[in-house]
Formats: sequence, structure tokens, C-alpha cells
Amino acid sequence: MYAIEAFFLDLITQVYQAIGWPGVVFLMAVESAAIPFPSELIMPLAGWLLIEAKGGSQWLVFLAGFYGALGNLLGSWVAYWISLKGGRPMLLKWGKYVLITRDEIDRAEVWFGKYGEWAVFFSRLLPVVRTFISVPAGLARMNIWKFSLYTFTGSFLWSLGLAYGGYLMGENWEVLRSAMRPFDIPIVVVIALAGAWFLVHRIKAIRAENRGQSGPP
Repeated sequence: MYAIEAFFLDLITQVYQAIGWPGVVFLMAVESAAIPFPSELIMPLAGWLLIEAKGGSQWLVFLAGFYGALGNLLGSWVAYWISLKGGRPMLLKWGKYVLITRDEIDRAEVWFGKYGEWAVFFSRLLPVVRTFISVPAGLARMNIWKFSLYTFTGSFLWSLGLAYGGYLMGENWEVLRSAMRPFDIPIVVVIALAGAWFLVHRIKAIRAENRGQSGPP
């Protein structure tokens, strides 16, 4: 894991040295397009390399938060649009092969219609989960304006906090990452357990749906 972080650290540093603030937008857009690129490295490094190390004012942290949120919004639009246009038709046709029933797709849309706004907002404040929330939002056809508002707001708070931590700690910004790292594994474990539970129950649901379709009218 540390070797992977070292790779990302070197890559992010090179991007910032090459293009500066546009690099924040680009990297955060990649992170939010359902590609697991660590904002936990992107934003603290922005606070350090682009502000503190250059003697910039701490008020520039708000600019870092804005650029981070802008990048997240742009990347989220990509993931949202792909899921919106291709996701539901593909799931309706091929969903049973990945253990998703038509009824579940319909119920997911209803649930996202009621609670999706807060799901999008709070997910942007969580490691790992924040990267993928655009996909179910697109599948559920969440209102694009609400999706954009909650995505930008949650992403701004997340980006601002990380950038400020990087600014305060300077070259010791890794202390911030070390404090956050223990939360990564529990979140991954919870996702894995939820996936296992989903797998078992989906197999049962698919079998029940197939029996219903093959039975007498």
C-alpha cells in the first residue's frame, strides 16, 4: 500500500509542478469519475505545494477547496451521464447476469428519489464511497441540478478540510494522511461484507424471479 501511495505522491507532485492549479481540477475530476485516485493525497499536497511552500496566504485554501470541488463536479458529471444513458437499459437487459432484478432497479430509483440528495452529499465526505456515488445517482436518474449542488457542496467541504490540513502541516502533511489511513480498511471491510450479503441475497432473488417468469401466467 505504501508503494502505491508513493507512486501517487510522485505523480501528483509532477502534475502540480507542471501545470499548478489546473492540476487540482484535473486530478479531482479523475478521482470523481469512478476512478479510485486518492483525494486524500491530492488536496493535502495542494495545500502544501501550491500554497504553503510558495508562501501563499491561508485564504488561498478556499481557492483550493473550490478547485477541488469543481474537479469533482466535472468528473461526477461524466460518471453520472454514462450511468444515466447506458446504465439502466443495460441493467434491465443484463441485470440478472450480475444478480440485479428489475424490481430492485425500480426500488433503487424510488429510494434515490427520496434520499438521494443526502446520500450524494454525505458520501462526498467519506473516503472510498465518494468516488462511486455518481453511478447509482445516474442509474436512479437523480435530478441533475440537485445532484450538482450536493456534489459541489460536499466536495467543497471535503477538499477544503484536506487542503487546510496540508497547508497547516506543510511538508509534514503525511501526518494528516496517517490519521486518516486507519479508516480506509474498515470502510473497505464494510463494503466487502455488504457485497457478500448482497451476493447471497441476490442469488436467491434472481432464482425466485426466474421461477416466477417460467411459471404459469
